[in-house]
Amino acid sequence: MPKTNTLVKICGLTSEEQALEVAKLGVNAIGIISVEESPRYISAEIKKKIFKSLESLYPTIERVSVVKNCPIDLIIKNFLGNPSETIIQLHGDEDIDYCKKIREKIPNVGIWKAFRIKTEKDFDKIKPFEDVVDAILLDSWNKETYGGSGQKIKSIYLNNLQFTKPWWLAGGISIEWIDEILTEIKPDGLDISSSIEISPGLKDIKKTEVLIKFINNN
Repeated sequence: MPKTNTLVKICGLTSEEQALEVAKLGVNAIGIISVEESPRYISAEIKKKIFKSLESLYPTIERVSVVKNCPIDLIIKNFLGNPSETIIQLHGDEDIDYCKKIREKIPNVGIWKAFRIKTEKDFDKIKPFEDVVDAILLDSWNKETYGGSGQKIKSIYLNNLQFTKPWWLAGGISIEWIDEILTEIKPDGLDISSSIEISPGLKDIKKTEVLIKFINNN
């Protein structure tokens, strides 16, 4: 069986040490949460330090800063000078005008837009964004949180999806679900967080390694 080309992002890292350990496993992207109410939130200063280390040692890995309904000027302020992230992931209720404005103000950083899927109708709102963003991320809907809940989107909603931009699947990505994801759903990338955690923001590196190998060998 040919190996998959599915991309892997590990999200919600909170320490430089773990970010470098995860990077060594051969991931494609590492995400830092810049949403203050998240249990995985870290300050702009710590984020900058982690991303600078990744930029120096693993320059090909995408460095993703996850924000939610954040004023664009505050995002720029949290760059602490020049951005060390390569991607801004919008994980809130940002509209198309917001995406266009962030593109104008921060033209050299990619934009990924997350959509929380509760029902099949939620897919209808995605298409207009395809011309504005660089990638689409589908996450499960949860009343309590905008991400990192570990809940899955219903698989029936995910078959035969087609977008004009690459798309990532998030929400409860675990070894038990990988076969179905890779053979039937076939996203361009997998965004993994809570299923490999000991506690919010603290990853089980061995479990992370096993999951990444499983993805790459299927």
